[in-house]
Amino acid sequence: MTDLYPAADQRELLRRAATAHTAAARDVETFLRRLPEVPDPADITEYATLLTREEQTRAERQDAADAAGLQLPSLGSE
Repeated sequence: MTDLYPAADQRELLRRAATAHTAAARDVETFLRRLPEVPDPADITEYATLLTREEQTRAERQDAADAAGLQLPSLGSE
C-alpha cells in the first residue's frame, strides 16, 4: 500500500532544498539591486555564477519534491 504522506525525512529534505533555493534566488535579487547601469565583465561573471547556483538548487528542490511524492504531470502540450 502506498503511503498518503511522504516519510518525515523526505519532507525535511524537501524543506531544506526549498530553503537553499530561496536563498539562491535572494542572492540573485540582491545582486540585481546593486547592479550598475553598465555591467562590467566581473558583474557578468558573478551573474552567471549566481544563476547557475539558483538553477542547481531549483533542480535539487525538484528532485527532493519528486522523492517526497510531489511529482507533477507535465504542463506542456502534447
